[in-house]
Amino acid sequence: MKFIPALNQTLKHSLLGIALISSSLTIAQNQDPIVEAIIKEGTTNSQLKTYAFELLDGIGPRLVGTPQMMQAHNWVKDTYQKMGLEARNEAYGTWKAWERGTSQITMTTPRIKSLEGTQLAWSPATKKSGVEGEVVVLVDAKNKADFEAWLLTIKGKYVMISQLPPSGRPEYQWKEYATPESYEKMKKEREAIEQAWNQRITHTGYTAKELPKVLEKAGAAGVVMSFWTGIMGANRIFGAQTTQVPTIDIAFEDYGLLYRLAEGGKAPRINVNVQSKNLGTAQTYNTIAELKGTEKADEYVILSAHLDSWDGGTGATDNGTGIITMMEAARILKQVLPNPKRTLLIGNWGSEEQGLNGSRAFVADHPEVLEKIQVVFNQDNGTGRIANITGQGFLHAYDFLGRWLSAVPDNYKKDLKTHYPGSPSGGGSDHVSFVSQDIPGFMMSSLSWGYGNYTWHTNRDTADKIVFDDVQNNAILLAIMVYKASEEPELVSREKIVLPTNDKGEQQQWPVSKEPQRNSDQY
Repeated sequence: MKFIPALNQTLKHSLLGIALISSSLTIAQNQDPIVEAIIKEGTTNSQLKTYAFELLDGIGPRLVGTPQMMQAHNWVKDTYQKMGLEARNEAYGTWKAWERGTSQITMTTPRIKSLEGTQLAWSPATKKSGVEGEVVVLVDAKNKADFEAWLLTIKGKYVMISQLPPSGRPEYQWKEYATPESYEKMKKEREAIEQAWNQRITHTGYTAKELPKVLEKAGAAGVVMSFWTGIMGANRIFGAQTTQVPTIDIAFEDYGLLYRLAEGGKAPRINVNVQSKNLGTAQTYNTIAELKGTEKADEYVILSAHLDSWDGGTGATDNGTGIITMMEAARILKQVLPNPKRTLLIGNWGSEEQGLNGSRAFVADHPEVLEKIQVVFNQDNGTGRIANITGQGFLHAYDFLGRWLSAVPDNYKKDLKTHYPGSPSGGGSDHVSFVSQDIPGFMMSSLSWGYGNYTWHTNRDTADKIVFDDVQNNAILLAIMVYKASEEPELVSREKIVLPTNDKGEQQQWPVSKEPQRNSDQY
């Protein structure tokens, strides 16, 4: 692919792109009958709430390798087929198969108290009556030898491996209510605790990721942690590193109680009863749906979103909202544009959370389509209105994105800002799998609605967090852009800018395409 070295040309195109969007605000809109039909269908016959109910409440979280993930693949496939689209589950690898069970965590000493918590993904089960043991805090060792000596004392005990911040109140409350002196004092204390805990981990001689396995090997009854987001009630739930004893995440408030009791010499005890199932190995899939094109059927416009999720909540905003948006946009287009010029391909990717594995597998397994992809529209970050699109370093993105956006009525893009030519994303979501192959792929970034702290990979990422008015807005906006991209006379330009140098004076490089992880052996 040819690189274009011209900073002044890039600036000129950026300004022109802004002018195109600005001028579109003064052009009479809704003159295109297809655009009008898209808006009418998306407004009067929305299926978003139905899709959300079936996917999030009915099926639930979609951790790769679980029965629920397979159920989601089949439901999505069947729903597309009922729309009249061709759809299939396309296998690309395997993963460890596991199913979440009940998590009952009870403090038994110094008093009886039910604790709020859950086992991490892929964590092993306990016996049916649970396993009771004393809770201890990771030792503040002087060095690795000191730590190794302490390991001899932890057999049958639960070891706490997360630091305890000085306050369970979120930052915004401290800013609003504390005196300036108190706020500054709290911040310094928090920073000191973080530094001291990092040093405590370092002195063990192991990384934080290695530590659970070391504790397990030493005979610990289990590993206890609290991955608190800084917001009351929200913890991030990821995967366990242990394979023989459970790893559990406990809510900040209950974790703090156990921590203080242990440090205060009260020797708290807990009973952990977690009943997950190890199911061996499961096939992994992408669910692919297609609305066949006519004139240019071998060229593609791709609607992209990942179907999998972590399973602390139900994966509503990461990425249930992305999936139902693409489903709704596809449904609308099937109704109003049943014979598009190009084929519309909807990629419902698997195992994005473990490294973009599904979309990377699609790219690796379908080299025949890569040169025929017009554009990829990807959504993967919450429930808000689409508010930001960057050109991803494609020199002429201002031109084709600007023209397609000009067809979108003002009230559907009033919060939308564009940045041309932008820089290519290095990771984070599935559009990168295509950008790294020089394919114009764009992240449809949305307004936050507290995504970073409240719902991203947390136990609070549930259907009640969806703002359906915003998701409906997005489905209509995307349907219009997909329509315009499909009807474009020719494939758009893939010319790229010359990336600037970094702060070390080194030339930045275009993202490199990576192979998918097709099994969980090294995960």
